[in-house]
Amino acid sequence: MEALAATPCHCLAVRQAARQVTQLYDRCLAEVGLRATQYSVLAVLGRLGPVAVHELALNLVMDRTTTGRALRPLERDGLVHIGPGRDARTRALNLTPKGRALLETARPLWSRAQAAFEADYGASEAERLRLALARVVGRA
Repeated sequence: MEALAATPCHCLAVRQAARQVTQLYDRCLAEVGLRATQYSVLAVLGRLGPVAVHELALNLVMDRTTTGRALRPLERDGLVHIGPGRDARTRALNLTPKGRALLETARPLWSRAQAAFEADYGASEAERLRLALARVVGRA
């Protein structure tokens, strides 16, 4: 396959890279029936504990509508519970025991994807890239 020419567009370059990396993680997580996006939602919920939809969206750097769509299959499959929140206007999200168990089963597969990316890209370069991207989303 012929190498693609580098694009001068920052947005396109980041989106192309994101698709490529997502495909790697999807391949690794397919064994347990998760996509990288679903794993991310479960991992953030596992780290934060009960959280409102808007807080999850903020942590995932997603809008609330997209977050809601991402939650539907996870709730349908019994991985996430959506219940009453702190007040009548909010709903609290939490991992179910099934969701927690799947997250634990998937974690080594995620680690395999991490290691594969670092092997291809370089461990120190991968860390620098992750920190640079954190600056882009205002996390560093």
